[in-house]
Amino acid sequence: MQRPVTLRLFRRGPAAEVKLTLLLMVAFALLFTDATYKTTNPVRQALSATLYPFERLVMFPRDVIALSHDFFDAAALIKSETEALQKQRIELAQVTTNAALLGAENAQLRRLLGVFEKAAEHPSVVVEVLYEPANAFSRRLVFNKGARAGIATGMPILDEGGVVGQITRVSPMSSEAAMLTDEIISIPVQVLRNGLRLIAFGSTTPGKVEVRYFSSDADLREGDLLVTSGVGGVFPPGLSVGRIDQVQRSSASGFARAEALPSSHPERYRQFLVLQVPLEPNLTLGTQKPASGAEALRDAPKSK
Repeated sequence: MQRPVTLRLFRRGPAAEVKLTLLLMVAFALLFTDATYKTTNPVRQALSATLYPFERLVMFPRDVIALSHDFFDAAALIKSETEALQKQRIELAQVTTNAALLGAENAQLRRLLGVFEKAAEHPSVVVEVLYEPANAFSRRLVFNKGARAGIATGMPILDEGGVVGQITRVSPMSSEAAMLTDEIISIPVQVLRNGLRLIAFGSTTPGKVEVRYFSSDADLREGDLLVTSGVGGVFPPGLSVGRIDQVQRSSASGFARAEALPSSHPERYRQFLVLQVPLEPNLTLGTQKPASGAEALRDAPKSK
């Protein structure tokens, strides 16, 4: 016997438009909370730790292809590396001779002046690029080590050329870093030629660093080398930052700006060095001293 069927002439429950509106409101609330407060950081870190094995699983085919490519091109790779090492050995021999001479002269001058200095050595962690997030507005890299390896937010990153960037976000097993050319990065620097103290910022021009907030008659020229000044305590002094490419002076405003080419090349390498410098508990990215261009202009001499 056929069972009677009750036809539903009207749908029950909220409409699809109401569901979409509620979901959009929840999404905007989460975006606002994540951008304004740090309450979602534990959730983010937990999700990052949970998704880490899946990230490695997704990138497993890429790693297999890379290993296969390296295996079949081993002979050519070994030959090119041998030639590069031979060239580097000759260059290092010349650098060592010059460094020994400069070290002897520096030691003599310090003995004459009665200046004693203690060299501060910082431990470091070698990290490898996990992937590069696709973002047209910022330059970021994600590394394969995080808080478990001793990495913390604000630590500087180096390669063979000099400063690469700074750690901006850390999870237990991975970390994210902003490159030197990213707009959120600011580094206290000084001109190697005359000791002029400045601040280097990330630039809107791809692949360049900006120097702002200095007097138009300051002794800054094209070709000057920029190194970290050590002001603020985050970046140790003497690390290479870049070379001045052009200087734009404005007699009307009395200020000038310059662009520099970074000495580091993060796009060429996969391994980098993270310096485990001691950071203040309340120190976050962008709060290192000097914190404003006015302080840098006040402290920076016009010429030497």
